Amino acid sequence: MSQNIAKMIDHTLLKADATKEQIIKLAEEAKEYSFASVCVNPTWVKTAAELLKDSPDVKVCTVIGFPLGATTSETKAFETKNAIENGATEIDMVINVGALKDKQDDLVEQDIKAVVDAATGKAIVKVIIETSLLTDEEKKRACELSVKAGADFVKTSTGFSTGGATVEDIRLMRDTVGPEIGVKASGGVRSREDALAMIEAGATRIGASSGVAISKGEISSSNY
Repeated sequence: MSQNIAKMIDHTLLKADATKEQIIKLAEEAKEYSFASVCVNPTWVKTAAELLKDSPDVKVCTVIGFPLGATTSETKAFETKNAIENGATEIDMVINVGALKDKQDDLVEQDIKAVVDAATGKAIVKVIIETSLLTDEEKKRACELSVKAGADFVKTSTGFSTGGATVEDIRLMRDTVGPEIGVKASGGVRSREDALAMIEAGATRIGASSGVAISKGEISSSNY
């Protein structure tokens, strides 16, 4: 079972002070445990892609508009294209949270679609809705807009806001998007038990810096 969980984990290192040595370790662990991907900041995409060039089963994931989602759609689209040129095949973008709260649904949808269009045929797109800042109604609306914009996944959290994934949010997101769209639980998944609970609720991907601990059945102190 631990191996199956490993193949659902985006092995993550998004800290501002991450060093090349840590990125190398991240990639080596991803290969050893057969994680789904490594998730790194855009500045490390080229390095990660080079480290994983002989391990096609481990994807290179990066974050766009991270962590606030408050950059323009044009900037997010450019970031996406640049990341793909550098070797990313999975894109985790943050929505415009303020626009969602203002009920500017067209803006939110177009913001997501700008990234989806930039990634089409080259990378999958996961949409971070930052659940800790949203009401249940807003979470549903964010998921619906993500589906309309053509995203491949909806994702709970950046891990840098006021909270992370909860079983309740995963269940709500899964119920909203249906069976065809991926749901990623990220933020605060620190143990195998946490991961299994998220999967049971409907998650198909786990974002965590604790991938090794989860795979080994241990508990990590990491927040992401």
